[in-house]
Amino acid sequence: MSCLGNILWFIFGGFILGISWFIEGLLWCISIVGIPIGVQCFKFAKLAFFPFGKEVRYGGGPVSLLVNIIWIIIGAIPLATEAAILGCVFCVTIIGIPFGLQCFKFAKLALMPFGASVD
Repeated sequence: MSCLGNILWFIFGGFILGISWFIEGLLWCISIVGIPIGVQCFKFAKLAFFPFGKEVRYGGGPVSLLVNIIWIIIGAIPLATEAAILGCVFCVTIIGIPFGLQCFKFAKLALMPFGASVD
């Protein structure tokens, strides 16, 4: 079921979210200081393309909190807004609710990506 879900997700919304994370990662990698943040964006771009069957666990310490605060100020708002709006659009229909829930997972991830791990 996760294979079919991932294929449908990629076609109907995952491509858009994945490209957004990828572009954000490229923008962060322009500066040497932003490369670790850009690498994290690339990891989540991969997750955004095929999220079904994977779970995000949140954790981390004070360094993750500091980087998340910087991330929210600089780059999180467009990604979180995009994911939340796409999630609301998907949740209009009963068939789209699983895809909407994935979008809401990405909206939360867009606000707190550092210290998060994908299982």
